[in-house]
Amino acid sequence: MSMNVCATAVTVEDWDRSFDTNVKGTFFCYKYASKQMITQGRGGRIIGASSGLGKRAQELGPHKITVNTYAPGPIDTQMLTDTAVAMAQKRGFPQEAFLKKMHAQSPLGYIGAPEDIASAVSYLASKESHFITGQSISIDGGGTMS
Repeated sequence: MSMNVCATAVTVEDWDRSFDTNVKGTFFCYKYASKQMITQGRGGRIIGASSGLGKRAQELGPHKITVNTYAPGPIDTQMLTDTAVAMAQKRGFPQEAFLKKMHAQSPLGYIGAPEDIASAVSYLASKESHFITGQSISIDGGGTMS
């Protein structure tokens, strides 16, 4: 969940809703998924969109459960469009110019598609990724390296 407003305009209700969705929601999904995987005794994969969760990887590794995250960069979604509209208005230039600038800032020269995220997550969910755990994979067209 993203808040496309200035920090000074965020209400307590906005913050609570964002925190409940992004932090508490993620934590409890991991908690109950890992409990179920441990009960089943077959291992598993926990994959989340956030920063690293190395502590969970250490905790769940003995149960053959890998824990990885992915950190998406700009992806062509409605959320990106909404952000572009808000930022363009705030800076006083057309939305198209803002999106063009985003494309130009990417080392690859374009922004990602939802399928780019899905492909990486599919790999992390596969048995072939069994030796990858405690990692956060940036899926941002090289944006974090520039």
